[in-house]
Amino acid sequence: MAVEPGVGGLLEVMARLRDPEGGCPWDLEQTLDSIVPHTLEEAYEVADAVARKDYPELCDELGDLLFQVVFYARLAEEAGRFGFTDVVAAIVDKLVRRHPHVFGDALVGSAAEQTRAWEAHKARERAAKAAAERPPSLLDGVARSLPALSRAAKLQRRAARTGFDWPDAAGVMDKLQEELGELDEVLAEAQLQARREEEMGDLLFTCVNLARHCGVDAEAALRRANAKFERRFRAVETALRARGSSPEQADLEEMDALWTAQKHKEAPKSE
Repeated sequence: MAVEPGVGGLLEVMARLRDPEGGCPWDLEQTLDSIVPHTLEEAYEVADAVARKDYPELCDELGDLLFQVVFYARLAEEAGRFGFTDVVAAIVDKLVRRHPHVFGDALVGSAAEQTRAWEAHKARERAAKAAAERPPSLLDGVARSLPALSRAAKLQRRAARTGFDWPDAAGVMDKLQEELGELDEVLAEAQLQARREEEMGDLLFTCVNLARHCGVDAEAALRRANAKFERRFRAVETALRARGSSPEQADLEEMDALWTAQKHKEAPKSE
């Protein structure tokens, strides 16, 4: 089958995959709910390619992410809700509406001013949408499907715009110590697991708040920490294999010494 290049070809491929006569069995089984985990995975793979500055890989991953958009649109179209052209029209309309300084006569003097204007547009749209459902909140529109660290940071930024925030990182550090104390109490006693989870959640939420006050993206920082842990643990495994051993055979003292050696190896060299 010859497929035309461009978005038209992608839409054609999607239609064939979902064709009850000769389509792909896996694609035919999918629903809006079932493809959500795949969409999240593809978004993370895009972020990973950006972090690694692997641009050929980024091109490939962006294609995978675009396919997810086309998949949702196809499923919605089959259900008579909307189609891909509606998705495109909606985002074009939204971008034009929220950039009156580009497509209209409004004046914006800086990126910070544009951010405030953008948030004001979003707030008005959220209020209009939520008016018939429940009292509007500044927290409306913070997607529940966001990764927990990202959602925590976004909730905190929304609340901070009202002045509900620590004035500086020192206040958050004090709160962090308070949360550590509360977690220590529930761990020392025969507390219910739900209580431990609650206190651990409070501690993590405060860590995200501290990261925000320090100008650090908590989600990105944790991804880098994950990558560092993986890199160092793999180095420990490699060193053990060179000794004819493995993590299962080595004791903690030996592995910790190898970990420390790798950590020192990665440390910046002084001039």
